[in-house]
Amino acid sequence: MKAPPAQKTATAPPNPRDLTRSEIAYRRLKAAIFDFVLLPGDGFTETDMAERLGMSRTPVREALFRLELEGYVKVAYRSGWSVAPFDFRKLEELYDLRVVLECTAVDRLCAMVPMPDLGLLKAVWLAPEKERKTDTTEVAALDEAFHATLVSAAGNLQMARVHADVTDGIRIVRRLDFTQPPRITATYDEHAKILRAILARRADPAKLMLRTHIEASKAEVRKITIHKLHSARPAAGDL
Repeated sequence: MKAPPAQKTATAPPNPRDLTRSEIAYRRLKAAIFDFVLLPGDGFTETDMAERLGMSRTPVREALFRLELEGYVKVAYRSGWSVAPFDFRKLEELYDLRVVLECTAVDRLCAMVPMPDLGLLKAVWLAPEKERKTDTTEVAALDEAFHATLVSAAGNLQMARVHADVTDGIRIVRRLDFTQPPRITATYDEHAKILRAILARRADPAKLMLRTHIEASKAEVRKITIHKLHSARPAAGDL
């Protein structure tokens, strides 16, 4: 009997030297959008962006068309490119999908015997208050990891894949959510309560708290204004 194909294992991130110029341009431009260096409505030409990135127009153009397909930029053939405005309806729908996926994951986790090891989450979210992080970007990344870990630990690979797509779609507004210190504190407190409920296999309370937690983030999306976006723009806007 022929042996089944080996399972694919996670690979390390590609070495930057192995990336194409187009991929490098794509990653830098996407990071600039997510970090608010480039804001919705900001306009630019391929030539301008190529100069800012220090490369030729061809890889920049390829990167921009890729970002256009993902909905992050728009092209106007006579006036160049611009960062796409937020699609608030799409964002709210993604948050609704998060609720479904993550509550399903909680049900699965609480029913698993033995329960998967959630030690990394405990180390971050049940740590003493004095050890809590305060950097906006760092907390946003930790927040993503908390929710992604809950879903991946539930053991459904397709659900985790869809959740990863949802996470990518809301990443930019998720970072805005943490520009206010009270939201960072609230996130630590809420994550701790959700995690304790899961560890105690109390699925219904955990799901209720999780839903409330996500709805609070969703409500913040509706409060996004141009002023708030400009306030989030870093002082040094390097790409």
